[in-house]
Amino acid sequence: MITQVTSGVKVSVEVFYRQDQSNPAMNQHVFAYRITITNNSDFSIQLRRRQWFILDSNGVNREVEGEGVVGEQPIISTGESFQYVSGCNLDSEIGKMFGNYLMERLIDKRQFYVRIPEFNMVVPYKLN
Repeated sequence: MITQVTSGVKVSVEVFYRQDQSNPAMNQHVFAYRITITNNSDFSIQLRRRQWFILDSNGVNREVEGEGVVGEQPIISTGESFQYVSGCNLDSEIGKMFGNYLMERLIDKRQFYVRIPEFNMVVPYKLN
């Protein structure tokens, strides 16, 4: 698990290769990732937006940006966590992702960015 803390908000990432959804013969590799966001700040916050940078080892780079995550803009109270699972397809066996969330403090509507730590996506047989 990879973890990073920004302004009292901890973001942890776990990555899983989805062999059942991948087709290596067609250079299609699917990865799932579980994100846990823990609010250790002094204020309740709401996740407003996300921005992802996806780098594939074949040289294809993508950026994904939009409102919330998995159709939600969760409110995370002090001491609570929010967890979700999403996925990414790569055209090669190795890639990585990183990005940020735009959060908003509910008490005063002040917005701030929380960093999503960089994590690798590697087909398991490449690790041998």
